[in-house]
Amino acid sequence: MNRKIPVIKSSLPSFEEFIEEIKPIWESRWLTNMGAKHNELESKLQDFLGVKHVSLVVNGHQGLEIALQTLGLKGEVITTPYTFASTTHAIVRCGLKPVFCDINPYDYTMDVDKIEELITDKTCAIMPVHVYGNICDVERIEEIAKKHNLKVIYDAAHAFGETYKGKGVLNYGDISMLSFHATKVYHTIEGGALCYNDDALVQPLFLMRDFGIKDEETVEIAGTNTKMNEFCAAMGLCNLRHFDETIAKRKKLVELYRELLKDLPGVKLNPINPDTTENYCYFPVVIQKENAGYTRDEIFEFLKANGVFARKYFYPLITDFDCYKNEYDSNLTPVAKEISNSVMTLPLYDDLTGDDVRYICSLFAQWKDKSK
Repeated sequence: MNRKIPVIKSSLPSFEEFIEEIKPIWESRWLTNMGAKHNELESKLQDFLGVKHVSLVVNGHQGLEIALQTLGLKGEVITTPYTFASTTHAIVRCGLKPVFCDINPYDYTMDVDKIEELITDKTCAIMPVHVYGNICDVERIEEIAKKHNLKVIYDAAHAFGETYKGKGVLNYGDISMLSFHATKVYHTIEGGALCYNDDALVQPLFLMRDFGIKDEETVEIAGTNTKMNEFCAAMGLCNLRHFDETIAKRKKLVELYRELLKDLPGVKLNPINPDTTENYCYFPVVIQKENAGYTRDEIFEFLKANGVFARKYFYPLITDFDCYKNEYDSNLTPVAKEISNSVMTLPLYDDLTGDDVRYICSLFAQWKDKSK
């Protein structure tokens, strides 16, 4: 079997387009420190995303850390164990304590009905995660945060370009973090951004991502170095031009997946929220053994043996990581535990073909017949 279909391939502009974009960098020799490309990308993203302020960063994880630091948080942060390592690591690395809230079984975002029971006098913030482009219950979270005077920082790594009820999702909460990693639906090779509407955060975040340096002779805070360089910004400018084209391609592939898998018993597809404009960033399936007759791990290995490389994402659950399992019990978030043990994302990227999708889906049918 020579066919190999990876779970992801990074989207790229033409070589010629990127070379044209970076030519001015050779002329200016300005490679980093908020150069022309960096500033142009910030401005264009503000318009594109419909948010007042965008602060570019070297990666999404550093964005989360400086968001927490800039807000001056201390104590406990309510978050979800169903996420990538970065979410929890950022909280811990900033000297805060994560408190894990279970997810709902419908769209895998934080179960808002379980947040308030976790709030104590030490709680300072909520850090929900938009998952696979599924948007959290932003209205309920805002209501709870206001009631208890809590900050809200969204891990919006999966939510680039999405809207909810006609409003950009990055307008919710105090700050939203975007990841522009090479595997994302929109990327800058490496990079990320913080999106927010509070004018009072502009200068503190500017200082925090550049060592706290205000001018040549003034250093106001003990900041860090999280600046995006000019080459990454140039890639971001190129990819932004093609984003609508990227979404159109991925939409067709997702619709084909849905059509071919919709009648397979025990294969739960990602829900569709009519209030959300999707970005088609991932195609997760949850394998429900009692109806499917097989486990996630069995079909995962069968796909791999036939050249299709899916991803167990998110697995393992954060609270089952070696660095956290002695402090937390993953059984206290049973829905997250169950979904983590039964989910995988299937290949989805611009260059994937309809024939590829048909082949992948045919393997599900083959395995179903084989497992009878």
